[in-house]
Amino acid sequence: MAKQKDEKTNVMRVLEQKSVPYTAHTYDPDAGLDGVSVARQLGRDPETVFKTLVARGASGGLYVFDIPVEASLDLKKAAKAVGEKSIAMIHQKELLPLTGYVHGGCSPVGMKKQYPTVFDETAELIDTIVVSAGKIGFQVELEPAALMALVGASTADLSV
Repeated sequence: MAKQKDEKTNVMRVLEQKSVPYTAHTYDPDAGLDGVSVARQLGRDPETVFKTLVARGASGGLYVFDIPVEASLDLKKAAKAVGEKSIAMIHQKELLPLTGYVHGGCSPVGMKKQYPTVFDETAELIDTIVVSAGKIGFQVELEPAALMALVGASTADLSV
């Protein structure tokens, strides 16, 4: 099944509805689903392509963390950033019911519910950021400040 260049995802519709400019990108998931492979396919520096991770705090609250695809989330730093004693990644099977997104297609934009969101502080240092468009094979590129304003995100040192 070939991807339509003009196919719109829910993320793209939300961005358009909120008048947030973006550039849509597609990639071939069969060529590699990991973030570094996606960054290579898009011809982007992996430091500008961010993955969206969802974790649960000790209090039971859910949090969204966006970090560069090459990095790993430091759970202690993430817990501190959201004022939790500790956090743990949610189980993959919980992702779709909680966010509306599948593993590999999770975006900080357009989740079923807006959870507290924190971007790695490096997002403030780049001109454009690439995140999932909410569907495997689709990404959106936009200004980090516009994305963070849209989802009400803060920034912190999150990665290892």
